[in-house]
Amino acid sequence: MLGHMMTQPLTISSLIEHAGKYHAGTVVASVETTGGVSRSTWAEVANNARKLAAALDRLGLKPTTRCGTIAWNNRRHLEIYFGVAGAGYVCHTLNPRLKPEQLIYILNHAEDEVLFIDATFVPAVAQLRAHLPNLRHIVLMGPEDASASAQIEDLLFYDTLLEAESGDYCWPELDEMTPSSLCYTSGTTGNPKGVLYTHRSTVLHTLGGNQPDGLALAARDSVMAVVPMFHVNAWGVPYMAAAVGSKLVLPGPNLDGESLVRLIDAEEVTIALGVPTIWMGLLKALETTGSKIPSLERTVVGGSALPTVMIPAFRDRYGVDLIHAWGMTETSPLGTLNQLLQKHSHLSDAEQRNIREGQGRPPFGVELRLVDETGTQLPEDGQTQGRLQVRGHWIIGSYFGQEAPCLTPDGWFDTGDVATIDPDGYMIIRDRAKDIIKSGGEWISTVELEDIAMSHPGVAQAAAIAARHPKWDERPVLIVVKSDERLTEVELLKHYAGKVASWQVPDAVVFVEMLPLGGTGKVQKNKLRESYGEILL
Repeated sequence: MLGHMMTQPLTISSLIEHAGKYHAGTVVASVETTGGVSRSTWAEVANNARKLAAALDRLGLKPTTRCGTIAWNNRRHLEIYFGVAGAGYVCHTLNPRLKPEQLIYILNHAEDEVLFIDATFVPAVAQLRAHLPNLRHIVLMGPEDASASAQIEDLLFYDTLLEAESGDYCWPELDEMTPSSLCYTSGTTGNPKGVLYTHRSTVLHTLGGNQPDGLALAARDSVMAVVPMFHVNAWGVPYMAAAVGSKLVLPGPNLDGESLVRLIDAEEVTIALGVPTIWMGLLKALETTGSKIPSLERTVVGGSALPTVMIPAFRDRYGVDLIHAWGMTETSPLGTLNQLLQKHSHLSDAEQRNIREGQGRPPFGVELRLVDETGTQLPEDGQTQGRLQVRGHWIIGSYFGQEAPCLTPDGWFDTGDVATIDPDGYMIIRDRAKDIIKSGGEWISTVELEDIAMSHPGVAQAAAIAARHPKWDERPVLIVVKSDERLTEVELLKHYAGKVASWQVPDAVVFVEMLPLGGTGKVQKNKLRESYGEILL
């Protein structure tokens, strides 16, 4: 034998043990449901995660038992992430913004036996319990509460469970292919589908996604995860922060702009992550509060297309770099992130900004390709549009509870997006395949139409949809929420002149009070099509 290297399984417990040992004193700041800010450390989080694991073992759970959470971004939720998975169970985060019937479906489909809840959700869960035959234990994430006990029979209390444990628990030696966490897709069409991550896929996502050209979290950073912990594991931020020992700031339930500005300034946040609507609200709050958020260096924006007008707004006014990213539940979620190459350093600001407006390029561990409707691979020339497919170390193979793979015959996952890829791997989402407008045999990107609309100062929100047309099959219609009541349809359509071909300009504008949003903050275009899809007939 020539020699060999030692091997250790890639497990989530190793991440929290590292943070607890080598970054013991680093702060974890948590906004509680009561509104106050509690401060703990990675050492305390690690110790509490071990106590939780011991408490769950004492409840007699079997390996891979699903443990649900309906909770905000806070310290106890962070401990549950590590304690549940580290003990060999599955941490299943649920979106509290879903309708009751959707929550019932997901909880029963996952067969959750334990459910952790924040105090906010006690009344709702009390109503749901009769519909959840698999549920054995409900745990309130806090101290004992007589009012909550009166609403939910046999309610357990998180703090009491942990107080009964010594903290000398030893993590089990798990196979790295053991399931670790479960997230469900938003389910805009049909029932939501579960994506089951493993310890291996999560740790590889942590390592691959946090490279210098990835999220690039470091021990010197103060990281604020505005993206909910129930949304694709907060994009993996809790695991990455533990791996490098970043200070972690968890903003709790209040994600309005002014609350976030105060938190950024108080905790000296250097990097924040969230969806575009969060940063639009932050911009407005900065104007009213007068804060210059001097600590904030960059934000990572994903979940939906970034309005390009936000990039110069943050950079020029506040010195904050907006970094566009793309992913989905099925990709853990990081698929691409937009960082420049060395050869781009000599480009003008305008040329660099043009590159940064797309979703970026994949890190090591992810591969992308484009195919046409027949599955034939298309050129990656930055111009040719095709269906985006992906494969890699943290990409789904099959949905939870389904034996059949959800992949193409040659092993790729079809994202449902229409995109372009250039020779350097920079990918731009042109549209969702189900949303793109097919007018007279030509494609029109709703993403591009929306971005142009959002660049008008009188527009607060915009969504473009395909409306049926007697001659062209489909034509674009724009649904708009105004920020200036003086805005007219004629003025907005003139704004498109020179920005797209004349035949791509929307046929009509509909002004509304608000757009329908799903549980993850995305516009529900299926509802808009139901309401306005016949407007041109």
